Amino acid sequence: MDKKELHDTFSELESQAEATLSTIKNIKEELSHLTEENNVLRMENQHLRDRLAEIIKQQSIEKQMTDSGMTKSRLNLEKIYEDGFHVCNLFYGSRRDGDEPCAFCLEVIYGERR
Repeated sequence: MDKKELHDTFSELESQAEATLSTIKNIKEELSHLTEENNVLRMENQHLRDRLAEIIKQQSIEKQMTDSGMTKSRLNLEKIYEDGFHVCNLFYGSRRDGDEPCAFCLEVIYGERR
C-alpha cells in the first residue's frame, strides 16, 4: 500500500466517521423531539383522563335523578312536604294547617321542572 492509497483510505474513513457522526446527531435530535412529544402526549392523556372522570362523575349525579326527573334532595323535600311540613324558606319546618298546599313549597320542590 503506497502513501496515496493510505491517504485515500484515511480520507474515506474520515468521511465515513463524519457521516456516522451526522447520523448519530440526527438520531439524537429525533430522539429529543420524540421525548418531548411523548411528554406532551402524556400530559394530554392525563387531562383527558381527568375530563373523563368529571364526565363519569356528572353522569353519576344524573343517575341519582329518578324517573320523575327529580334529584334525591328534591325527593327528600317532597317527602317532608307530604308528611305535612313546609319546605319553603318562608315557613320552613312549620306544620301545614290541614295539609293545605303551599305554592312556595311546591315552587321549591318542582320549580325547575315546570
